[in-house]
Amino acid sequence: MKFQRSLKEEVSVNLTPLIDVVFLLLIFFMVTTTFSRNTNLLINLPEANGQLTEQETVEIEILIAQNGTYSVNGRQLINTERETLMRTIADVSGGDTSIPLIITADASTTHQAVVTAMDAVAQLGFTSLNISTREPGSE
Repeated sequence: MKFQRSLKEEVSVNLTPLIDVVFLLLIFFMVTTTFSRNTNLLINLPEANGQLTEQETVEIEILIAQNGTYSVNGRQLINTERETLMRTIADVSGGDTSIPLIITADASTTHQAVVTAMDAVAQLGFTSLNISTREPGSE
């Protein structure tokens, strides 16, 4: 008895190890890739068409310059620290937190400087905060 081999041998490729390697590479690239989204927005002060009203009440005006320095009622502060701003506002208000506050910031002022001023005002307990705007077309 003689056995003959068939001329057509079935050739197969096992794809399981290949799929495993591709899956591991996919996981590696997903873990090591960093996704960062840098957004740069150009923001100017909003414009308002409202009428100006005359007020005889006492107000506290916080002016924030382009470089982030603060002035409270025309008095420039010695530094840009939140604690200094809070002490100055507390001194000017005399502890009366019902006095309305106005924050006036340059259009090029950093958002952080405005948020710091708003945070200082909120920590002192003030409830009336206004942000000044300019009329359309006025420079």
